Amino acid sequence: MSAPRIAQFKLVLLGESAVGKSSLLLRFARGVYEDNRESTIGAAFLAQNVRLEPDLVVRFEIWDTAGQERYKALAPMYYRNANAALVVFDLLSQESLARAQSWVRELRVQADDGIIIALVGNKLDLLNQLKAESPNSSGKIGISEDAKSYAAEAGLLYYECSAKTGENIEAVFKGVAEKMPINEYFSSQEEEQQHAVDLGASSSGCAC
Repeated sequence: MSAPRIAQFKLVLLGESAVGKSSLLLRFARGVYEDNRESTIGAAFLAQNVRLEPDLVVRFEIWDTAGQERYKALAPMYYRNANAALVVFDLLSQESLARAQSWVRELRVQADDGIIIALVGNKLDLLNQLKAESPNSSGKIGISEDAKSYAAEAGLLYYECSAKTGENIEAVFKGVAEKMPINEYFSSQEEEQQHAVDLGASSSGCAC
């Protein structure tokens, strides 16, 4: 069997502190969850593959940014030239959704025009637990509807997941991978290879 084609893209995680960005990434990359995980300092990096077809793999170079306000000024270093961004919020926190909306606005102004943005609600396990404990509640539980409406209006991909249980984690990254400009990636690679061949041929020419 021939080696799969690999298309490589840069992805950044944004969102306020404690929404579970690092836990979401750890669940995706290693399939585990850690309680009381320490906050990210600055940013963390890893590369992870998503197989879309038997012969096609999307390799994400992922930057997990710190959510604390004191690190906010560093964020442009990580989302610059990013192909995709996961803007993560807590499904039980209106404040975290407002912060996510702020990140989306910033990306729309400062990031590359073609960036794919996904709004990702984490802690779905807690939301489902609260709904199960209050099946007859007439009050609104969580902020799913607000987030879905905003994502639709803003033209964002939208997912709800749980880093703790793993629910929908794979769907988040696969869904984003499917939106990547894969054909453009391979076309640019072929152009670069042809350019290198042309340069090699011209440099080996003899001016006799």
